[in-house]
Amino acid sequence: MRGLLTIGLLALNAFVWGSAIVLVGVLKFVVHMTVPRSALRTRVMLLLAWLAEHWVEGNDRIFDRRLPTRWDVSGIEGDLSKEGRYLIISNHVSWVDIFVLYRVFHHHVPFIRFFLKHALIYFPIVGQACWAMEFPFMRRYSPEYIKEHPEKRGKDLETTRRAAQRYKHIPVAILNFVEGTRFSHDKRADQDSPYRYLLRPRIGGFAFVLASLGDQLDGVFDVALIYPDHEVSMWQFVSGKVERVVVRARRIDVPREFMTAEVTEPGPERDKLKDWVGELWTEKDNLIGQLLTPGN
Repeated sequence: MRGLLTIGLLALNAFVWGSAIVLVGVLKFVVHMTVPRSALRTRVMLLLAWLAEHWVEGNDRIFDRRLPTRWDVSGIEGDLSKEGRYLIISNHVSWVDIFVLYRVFHHHVPFIRFFLKHALIYFPIVGQACWAMEFPFMRRYSPEYIKEHPEKRGKDLETTRRAAQRYKHIPVAILNFVEGTRFSHDKRADQDSPYRYLLRPRIGGFAFVLASLGDQLDGVFDVALIYPDHEVSMWQFVSGKVERVVVRARRIDVPREFMTAEVTEPGPERDKLKDWVGELWTEKDNLIGQLLTPGN
C-alpha cells in the first residue's frame, strides 16, 4: 500500500506541475516561432525552471513524509549559485537516480537537465514537460541499424551539441550519466567492464558539453550513487524498502585542454580525455566498494 500511495502522490504532483509546464511550453514555442532568441523567450525559460523547481519540491516532500529512507549526502557544498552553469557526471544504477540527484542538488544549482531516450517524449505530461524544458532527447540506434543507415551515425552527438548551444543563454545544470545506461551485472559482463560496480564510461556527450560550454562552466561535479547491494528498483524505493541512499559528490577541475573541439573527434586529445575519465571511474569504483563494505 505504501508503494501504491507514493506512486499516486508522485503522479498527482507530476500532473499539477507538469501540466503547467506544458502550457507555458506552448507559449515558449509561439514566442520562438515569432521572435527567435528574444529576451521574452529567456524569461519564459526561467519561468519554466521556476515551475520545475516546485515539481521537485513536491516530490521531496512526498518522499520525506512517506518513506523511511535515510539520506547520507556529502560533497555538495561551497560556493554554488542558482544563476551559474554546472556539469554533473554520475554513475547510473536505477530510475531512482533521477529523483536522488534532483533532491541533493536542489537549492544549490539551477534546474537540472539530462539526456533522455527519444521514446520518453510520448510519456504523458512528463515527456511533454521535458520537451518544454528543452531536455535533449536522444535516439539510440543499434550497430546493425547504423550499418544499414550510416547517415544516422553521430545524430546523438549533434543533439548534444545543439542543446549545449541553447544552454549558453540560461542558468543550467547538465547531468550526464556517462555510462549511457543503467548498471546491471549482466551488462557489466557483456561489456567485460574492468570495474566491479560500474560500466565502461562513454565520453561522447561529455566531450561535446565540455567543448561547447567548458569555458562558461562554474563547476563540474563527479557523483557516486550507492544503494544497498548496489542495485535497486523504483518499486523498492517507493515501497520504503531502501533504508539508505548514499551520495558522494566532489567538485573536480577539468583540464582546459579538454575544453576544445578536438575532444569531440577521434584523435590523441579524445584519447587523453577517455583516459582521464577512466581514472575518475577507477576512483569511483574503489569508493563504492568501500562504502558497500559492511559497517560503512
